[in-house]
Amino acid sequence: ILVLQLKLISCLWCQTNSSCSDYPVSYVIPPASVCKLSQARWGVCWVNFEALIIAMAVVCGTLLLAVSVCCCCCCCCCKRRRSFDRDDEQFARRREEIRQRADERYVNLTKKYSL
Repeated sequence: ILVLQLKLISCLWCQTNSSCSDYPVSYVIPPASVCKLSQARWGVCWVNFEALIIAMAVVCGTLLLAVSVCCCCCCCCCKRRRSFDRDDEQFARRREEIRQRADERYVNLTKKYSL
């Protein structure tokens, strides 16, 4: 059964003349001189070449889109984290400045009223 399946993999079935020829290995898509693409079947009679090409394109496109979206999300999350870190630093600096000014006012008031 395995030998039969391996023979079918190399078979290019053409529905126009109902013949099975060796798949042209040098070409990914069989040339029109061998068989029209709409009539070409690969391996077994139900695997249409056009449908196979479209399905592979859709799968590859979906994978590329998913990888692109994941990369963009990772980059945006890193940028967001960095901006949050910067905001936290600015907030901490402002809080420290306000605390220092309050301490200075407290020292000035204690000096003023202690006299």
